[in-house]
Amino acid sequence: VQLVESGGGLVQPGGSLRLSCVASGFTFSRYFMRWYRQAPGKVRGLVARIFNDGGTTNYADSVRGRFTISRDIAKNTVYLQMNSLKVDDMAKYYCNVNIQGDDYWGQGTQVTVSS
Repeated sequence: VQLVESGGGLVQPGGSLRLSCVASGFTFSRYFMRWYRQAPGKVRGLVARIFNDGGTTNYADSVRGRFTISRDIAKNTVYLQMNSLKVDDMAKYYCNVNIQGDDYWGQGTQVTVSS
């Protein structure tokens, strides 16, 4: 299993970024996919998840209405569109899949929100 995130960077408050996570080594269409984030000194927390059907999504209260998770089965890729970014969104963002009880993580991509 391999998860490779990209798309992070430096953005001003109110700006947008789109994160991508390319998955390999498992049948992508069968599993929920999740985005987590972790800021320095804080616990890693769930940001959003998308069911394997691609039609059902859930979000943390702090990002609902600003972030959108989606997936492209043909590209084995899950996305996180982040709009109206706030300083509090600054963290390292990780892609995750749980397969038969085992969690797999990417290396993460850093999102910095600063003026």
